[in-house]
Amino acid sequence: MPEPSGKPPRLFLSLQNPPVCTRCNAGEQPQSLRHDAMQIHRRTASRLTATLVQFLLLVCMPIACHAGTGSVTDGPATASSLGPRHVGVIVNDNDPLSREIAAYYMEKRGIPPENLLHVQLTPGRSVMNPERFGPVLDAVQSQSPASVQVYALAWTLPYRVGCMSITTAFAAGFDEAWCAKGCKATRMNAYYDSDSRQPFTELGLRPAMMLAGETLDEVRALIDRGVAADGTRPHGSGYLLSTKDRARNVRARFYPGIVMMQSDRFDLKVIQGNTLRHRPGVMFYFTGLARVDGIETNRYRPGAIADHLTSAGGKLSGSGQMSSLEWLRAGATGSYGTVVEPCAFVQKFPRPDIVINRYLNGETLIEAYWKSVAWPGQGVFIGEPLAAPFRD
Repeated sequence: MPEPSGKPPRLFLSLQNPPVCTRCNAGEQPQSLRHDAMQIHRRTASRLTATLVQFLLLVCMPIACHAGTGSVTDGPATASSLGPRHVGVIVNDNDPLSREIAAYYMEKRGIPPENLLHVQLTPGRSVMNPERFGPVLDAVQSQSPASVQVYALAWTLPYRVGCMSITTAFAAGFDEAWCAKGCKATRMNAYYDSDSRQPFTELGLRPAMMLAGETLDEVRALIDRGVAADGTRPHGSGYLLSTKDRARNVRARFYPGIVMMQSDRFDLKVIQGNTLRHRPGVMFYFTGLARVDGIETNRYRPGAIADHLTSAGGKLSGSGQMSSLEWLRAGATGSYGTVVEPCAFVQKFPRPDIVINRYLNGETLIEAYWKSVAWPGQGVFIGEPLAAPFRD
């Protein structure tokens, strides 16, 4: 995994100091990120003034100088147009818990009956065979009304298809280009930091999110928090933790710039340390550790987003590291984690500046979160997709 540099971040820092994998074979290095970085550089140069470029080079992530309006400034609100008719709820008919989750979610969100999409999976398995997944995806797509732009998966297992997360597999289809054996770049997310409001209609992509939890009560509570969040414009705080885990603390060097960009919009704090305890009104919580202690002592606003950068946070069962489910159990409404070794490429994890800014601009959880991950093939999104606390 990469270690943060003490120097101010530069646009192509990731090219000079590529991520190092703690599990790669001796001498193996990640694939160059030059292609994606050069694309982003050209798009930025054509739209930003020299003064703004200079500012961004000081505060942005290695690939943060993207021309998308959401990440660079707090510009005009781009409130989401997604609503209940745009959500396809995928239910596993072989799993009684999945059927109950789907029924509860459709009732609470007023999702049309024709948007209930049926699959038959073996319950309780964490990983799905890609060959078996192909016909399942075909069945889901054939059932999906044209209005459906995103998917909500009404289960916790499986969370993975071969080397991919199941959320990206349903969104874009299984393809090993979304995966990486060893420390390599993966396919770019066309939805990344875009202003698209209809991802399937405009991009041919249906972002997916899991209504995940170990029990029906947990998932019902998650859904209730998402519904309760809508339009509340909550007061609270966001916490960006710079931890002592140098391998997983790769987002920390960019925290000061995030605070600066949002200083007049939301209370964001950079915390030097591994833990955050007994804090009220938590709306955002981003950190980098294999396990995060004390999260259950905090109080989270409905709609809160929280995640930890580590290798196996997306393994929702049987992981030696902290599962992203722990965030939902503590009271968050959305989280994210990788299901196979990501080698700590920042592009494989949510960029806090993008997700915070787009959420504050009124986008739903699924939009803001999906748009914040450049290479999402190995990461799973969990939470209540339509939560929109900052939408009028």
